[in-house]
Amino acid sequence: MTFSVLPEFAIAFALIFARIGTMMMLLPGFGERTTPQRVRLTLAVLVVLVTLPVVRAGLPTSLVNLPGLVQLLIGELMIGFTFGLAGRFLMSSLSTAGVIIAQQLGLSFTMIFDPANANQGQSAILGTFLSLLGVCLILGLNLHHVALLGVVDSYQTFRPGEVPASGDAAQLVLSVATSAFATAIQISAPFIVFGLVFNVGLGVLSRMMPQLQVFFLAMPASILLGTLILALVLGLMMEGFLEHIMRVYREMFPGGR
Repeated sequence: MTFSVLPEFAIAFALIFARIGTMMMLLPGFGERTTPQRVRLTLAVLVVLVTLPVVRAGLPTSLVNLPGLVQLLIGELMIGFTFGLAGRFLMSSLSTAGVIIAQQLGLSFTMIFDPANANQGQSAILGTFLSLLGVCLILGLNLHHVALLGVVDSYQTFRPGEVPASGDAAQLVLSVATSAFATAIQISAPFIVFGLVFNVGLGVLSRMMPQLQVFFLAMPASILLGTLILALVLGLMMEGFLEHIMRVYREMFPGGR
């Protein structure tokens, strides 16, 4: 490599790294805070080096138009942040479902350090369990390959310099967030029904037997029955979550099919 080629390579590398690095910083499985920063940086650099020969032709090759190059860099950062934030919202469905389930079972007071969101401190123990299980399933079933292929496909959807409209970007993020919340409600639906029936039954029982200490009976029974229901429907819950992940990935990254 001659010195005349180095500036061209550096410009292309910086522009591609701006989009891919920002996207991988937030995507599920890659952007987890428990992953060492050196590992995340190494993965991002490797993906950039693989993507560079594919998309290099459409990138600028000189610093003559420096203001335009800076504007292009900011646009790449915005594209990567939009796709990465939409991908990060996918994981929020599991943590939301965990909070709803914990409230229905009477476990909302059991908090634990959340390794997936270290900046948020503690979270409901069921939410942490479901989030970690979701990340393991995504990596185990190679769904992160779809995201990696979609990273390259994003250059077909938004070529360098083609910044998406702010309204379209906001609509994408909001639609993903809405579908994530709907998925959380669907995942936790058996426990919502269980909590409703269980609490109504306790109310009827307390009216029929006022001398019975309902509170001391309700907490152990709720935790026991809720744990049994969780063991029975956990597979169906995670199957619904993975279907949601695949559906959103295919909408966001059509080339990653």
